[in-house]
Formats: sequence, structure tokens, C-alpha cells
Amino acid sequence: MPRLFTGIELPDAIRDDLSGLDLPIGGARWVSWDDYHLTLQFVGDVDPQPANDRHRYLEDIDVDAFQMKIKGVGVFTEKDPRTLWAGIEAGPGLEILARANQRAARNAGLPNPRLQAARKSFRPHITLARLRIPPIERVVRFLEKFGSYESEPFLVTHFSLFSARPGGGGGPYVVEDTFPLLGGLSRARDTIDPIANER
Repeated sequence: MPRLFTGIELPDAIRDDLSGLDLPIGGARWVSWDDYHLTLQFVGDVDPQPANDRHRYLEDIDVDAFQMKIKGVGVFTEKDPRTLWAGIEAGPGLEILARANQRAARNAGLPNPRLQAARKSFRPHITLARLRIPPIERVVRFLEKFGSYESEPFLVTHFSLFSARPGGGGGPYVVEDTFPLLGGLSRARDTIDPIANER
């Protein structure tokens, strides 16, 4: 039974940037370069038929491509930090896409406690490390050193369906399928070579 979630893959240049946000912290398990992503919707362990139903609903999502960038760092939670993350700055397109993913799961008949919680509070972030009883002074040092980090903006042209390790979850994550956003391909081409469109 696969453990599934949807999310946004990051460009290689952004992954390279994030991998540079590094400071020795005892008890930290850092996310590997190829596992950086933004989770849109955690689904969990899903039987094949509901997974197929949800896939069809994902194919029907019609959200415009949008700009996004990584900005700032933080922890969940402050008193007992367990997760070190990088923040997200994006327009309404990200929230619209997250809600569309939540609807797809709901329409496929996938009630899930974490799904229910996600509908109440979508807190977009990139997980950098998972912490286990870390030295608080090192965590504070990390937040001070990289608190003003800001990536270059990038265009989100698609979202992906990922699978994680069955049962326990976690990486390495596998991209099972990708779903294009409206106008993503043409806008990406404009960004890469705007002069070519004037020839």
C-alpha cells in the first residue's frame, strides 16, 4: 500500500541554495538534496482503487502557473524544536492549488485526520532537517545566521504526486506523476528566452 502525497518540486538551483543553509546541529537529520519539496496535500497509505480515483481528480485541476520564492527559516515548535524549515513567499496561486489538491482527495473519498487538519491550516514550507533533542543554542544560531535568506523567484509550472516509504514514510521520495499548471510551459519558455518569441 503506497504512502502518497502531492507537492511541488524545486528547481536544481534552489536545491543547491538550500543545501548551503548548513550549520552543525547535534541531533539534526538533514533532508537530502533530491528530497527537497513543498508538500501540498498529505494523503497517507492508500489502497489502489482510491489512489486511482484521486489521480483522476488531480488530472482535472486547472490552476494557473505562479511565481514563488523561498524566504526565511524557522522551527516547529519553538519550545521543543522538532523541524527546521525554510519559508515560502507566493501569491494566491499557491493557496488555490493547495485547496484544489484537498478537494481532489475529498472527492476521491479519502478522509484522513491529517487531511482534515490540512484544510484548517495550510502552512507552506520546505523541511530542511528533523531534530531530536538538539542543542538549543545551535538552533538559535542557525535561525540568526540564515533568517534573512531569500531565494530568487521561480515559476511553478506543475505539481507532482509523490510516494514515500510505506508505513513509516520519509525519503527517498519517488515522483509517481506530474500535473501541469495552466500556462506553465509557455510562461517558462518566455522566461528562458524572451527574445526568441519576438523573432
